[in-house]
Amino acid sequence: MNPSADVNTRMEVIDAYRAHLHAMADGDTVALDALLDDGFTLTQTTGDRQAKAEWLADLRAATFVPLGIEEKTVTVVVDGGTARLVGRVITRATGDGAPEDQRLQLTMDYARVRDSWIALRSVARSW
Repeated sequence: MNPSADVNTRMEVIDAYRAHLHAMADGDTVALDALLDDGFTLTQTTGDRQAKAEWLADLRAATFVPLGIEEKTVTVVVDGGTARLVGRVITRATGDGAPEDQRLQLTMDYARVRDSWIALRSVARSW
């Protein structure tokens, strides 16, 4: 593969991830809906797994209110039309009323759909 094409492809995946982070920080469920596959699942740090619709409903209901996300590191491995991204972030959010910082590692699987990278799943864990 052309090395510059590989760099460009990794950057496309990172751009999709960053759009995801920005939409989360803004509580923009419309943007998130467009960035996530219909079969998307999120595995929380507790091990609980949520389907896309359930997670977006929680965001709409403001049971989890993101206040900001700071990106720390990101790595991407692309394999044809799929990619795995591992990103570390510090989030500030309210879950039970009081703001709280969390260090999260997000492992996200992506697939190329037409000209976009769409998130298939995300697994969050503390770091």
